[in-house]
Amino acid sequence: MKITISGSLGNIGKPLVKNLTASGHQVTVISNSADRIEEIEKLGAKSAIGSVSDTNFLKNAFTDADAIFAMTPPNLGGSNVIANTIEAGHAFAKAIEEAGVKRVVMLSSIGADLPEGTGPIAGLYNIENIYKKLENTSVTFVRAGFFFTNLFNDVPMIKGVGIIGANYPVDVEIPYVHPKDIANAVAEELVKTQLGTNIRYIVSDVRTPKDVAVTLGTAIGKPELPWIEFTDEQSLNGMIQAGLPEEIANLYTEMGSGLRSGKIAADFIENYKAIDGKIKLEDFAKEFASKF
Repeated sequence: MKITISGSLGNIGKPLVKNLTASGHQVTVISNSADRIEEIEKLGAKSAIGSVSDTNFLKNAFTDADAIFAMTPPNLGGSNVIANTIEAGHAFAKAIEEAGVKRVVMLSSIGADLPEGTGPIAGLYNIENIYKKLENTSVTFVRAGFFFTNLFNDVPMIKGVGIIGANYPVDVEIPYVHPKDIANAVAEELVKTQLGTNIRYIVSDVRTPKDVAVTLGTAIGKPELPWIEFTDEQSLNGMIQAGLPEEIANLYTEMGSGLRSGKIAADFIENYKAIDGKIKLEDFAKEFASKF
C-alpha cells in the first residue's frame, strides 16, 4: 500500500514507519523540518516537507495514497491552542477530501468524546466531528490513553524536591499507553478495510498514580517516592513558574481536573476497557530509569 503519515519521526512516527516499511508498504512521512529528510530516507521512506496547516501541501502529500495517518498535535508553543488545532484539522479534512483518500486513521485521545472540560483534548473532539463529515472515506479514531512518556516531564520535580504529583489523587484509575503500542495499533488499522467511522481505544495499562509513584520510584532507587495531589491553583502556578505559557498551563490544569473527576477516562473504562497494548508500567519503569 501507499501510506502517508503525519507527525514526522516522533515517539509514534518513527516506530510506525519502521513497522510499515518492514511490511513492504511505500511510506511518505510529513515533516515540517528539512533536517529530517536524511533520517526519513534511511528508514526506507520518502519525505514531504511542509506545514500541516497548508491544505495544498497536504493535498499533494495525500494524492495517490491508499491510506493516511492523521496526527494534528496542538501547537503548545503558541496561543489560541484549541482554535489553531481545529484549524489544522479543517486543513487535513479538506486535503483528504480533495485528494480522494479512502482510508484515514486519526490519532485521538481518551476524553475526545467530551466537548469541554478536557484541556487540549477538546481540539480532538472537534476534529473527530470534522472527520465524521467526510464522504466516501472510512475513518478510524485511535483514542490513546495518557502517554507513559509524559511522565518524563516529572523528572525535574523528582530530582528537585523528591516528589511526583499532579492535580489528581493517588487512587484514580488512569488509562496509560506507550507510543510504541500506539504505532502498532495504527499500523494495524491502516491496512484494514473499514466502512464509515470507527473508534479504537489503545491502552497499555490501567493504573493509579500510587502505582506510578511506587513503580517508578523503585526503578530509580527511590522506593518511598510519594505521589502528591496538588490543588488546581498549585498545579497552574507550578507550571507557569516552570516556564509554560499561561494558556498552556491552564489547559493542562483543566485536563488534570478532568482526570481527577474521572470523566476523561469514563467512556473507555465504562464501555471498552480492552487493553490492547503490550508495554506495562513495569516495562516503562525500566525505560524511565535508563533516562532518569
